[in-house]
Amino acid sequence: MLQTQQGAAVLVSKLLKTPPLKALTLFKSSIEQGFHQTHQSFSIILDGLLSSNSISVAQSLILQLVSGKITSPRFTVPSLLHYLTHSRFLNSAPLYEIVINAHLQSQLIEQGLIFFNEMIDKGLVPSSNTFNSILSCVIKNGSFEKAWLVFEESMGKEFLDMYSFGIVIKGCCEFGDLNGAFEALAKLKQMGWRPNVVIYTTIIDGCFKYGDAGRAKELFSTMSVEGIIPNQYTYSVLLNGFFRQGLKTDGFELYEKMKLDGVFPDIYTYNSLINVYCSDGEVSKAFELFDEMRHNGVVYNVVTYNTLIRGLCQEKRVLEAEKLVDQMKLAGLHPNLITYNTLIDGCCSAGKLEKGLTLFNQIKSYGLTPTSITYNTLIAGFSRAGNLSKVVDFVREMEERGIFPSKVTYTILIDAFARSNDMEKALEVFSRIHKAGLSVDLCTYGALIHGWCRQGNMKEASKLFLSMSEYHLQPNYVVYNTMIFGYCKESSSYRALKLLKEMVENGMIPNRASYCLTIEVLCGDGKWKEAEVLVSGMMKFGLKPSVSSRDLIQKAKNVTT
Repeated sequence: MLQTQQGAAVLVSKLLKTPPLKALTLFKSSIEQGFHQTHQSFSIILDGLLSSNSISVAQSLILQLVSGKITSPRFTVPSLLHYLTHSRFLNSAPLYEIVINAHLQSQLIEQGLIFFNEMIDKGLVPSSNTFNSILSCVIKNGSFEKAWLVFEESMGKEFLDMYSFGIVIKGCCEFGDLNGAFEALAKLKQMGWRPNVVIYTTIIDGCFKYGDAGRAKELFSTMSVEGIIPNQYTYSVLLNGFFRQGLKTDGFELYEKMKLDGVFPDIYTYNSLINVYCSDGEVSKAFELFDEMRHNGVVYNVVTYNTLIRGLCQEKRVLEAEKLVDQMKLAGLHPNLITYNTLIDGCCSAGKLEKGLTLFNQIKSYGLTPTSITYNTLIAGFSRAGNLSKVVDFVREMEERGIFPSKVTYTILIDAFARSNDMEKALEVFSRIHKAGLSVDLCTYGALIHGWCRQGNMKEASKLFLSMSEYHLQPNYVVYNTMIFGYCKESSSYRALKLLKEMVENGMIPNRASYCLTIEVLCGDGKWKEAEVLVSGMMKFGLKPSVSSRDLIQKAKNVTT
């Protein structure tokens, strides 16, 4: 024991007399030799490193201590840190900052906050970087309310800077607290600071994320008033936001304004515009932008090609889509699974099932792994073609690959069996959904109801229709129209008319076919007055009654008068 104490005294003496970096080498060497460090030896080495401004080295040493890489029976980590932070010659802001940052790096957020508060209580001022690191870590840890509290308590403190506001505002937007983001923006302005383009863009993005396009527009206008010039990213956020919410006119007007303001569209802007054109079936306009990109020196990416391939496939222009894949390869880009899934879907939709199979095999040969989306696409394609044996093969193969059928898979199968009038198998699949622990949805019910209606079994269709409420599902216009069609098929004018009225009461518009079929059935029952009421209802919704509907009403009138 006495020998150990003497050894400690010798080491401490040497550390005091040796320059910091040489002392560090001696310190590390003593650890490797099994020497047990003390509060005093740690204090001396840290004081030397901090005095010589070797902050990163001191940080590394504390991090090793906090992470448990440096241990000693002569102290615990808490006891050593308490000793260090309460020693007169080490009681400094740099020491606290390296201790705080070490805890943050070790994901010990709460302990880091304790040292931060202790530092503030002692009147020591942390750097903005340290404070911002704390804010970021607390938010990433999911404790946004705690971060907001730390932020509010720091109002007016010298370590609070613009970046602090940016961190909190981004946190507000990520956690769905838009009002908090606007409150932070107001506080920033109250301090006499001018928000930068990043802060405005962050809040605009948050507004769109939570469906508030109005406030996003207002903020964009405020930027202009305050002389803050939007950058490329700001425009991209706005464009994507407008398009996601269906505000296409606003999106295209902004695109024109962007060019007038001298801001060149980037890859994200172009991809967003191309996506809208392809979704709207205006593929030629999408390709005009594709050419404009090349002219402006904007390099295409996989997303650009995939979007155009999808647009071509939607128009059943599969051969052109394949050529675009070849062009993509020549440009040095590798088609991904989305590329192949899109092409396979295009082939299946165009009835080119064998080509779809060829592409499916290419996926495997290129080292890509088919997903449930790949299989569902093929299953849907072969289902539409009535090739149920191939459908069953695909389901078996996906299960063998460890890919569990999804709700979409089951719904496609139900629809396939229902269309082939095999309701027994359709119901078997329906029961498998529950056994698989999946929830049924409107599409699942719609497929089964459609099957029963096709067979004219309105008793079973009605049971399913009424049972939807057990799963908290409300029939949509497709389900209603299917039921109306079924009732009309069996000449049940009363039930068809009842569902038509129910649809309108629930804020849905029956389609023209439902109206015309119900009118036909009503006229067959001699209920021409009810049929005339339906004609008036159609016209209110902007639906034009067919000539045959009007003729049927007139014939029904003639019979009864």
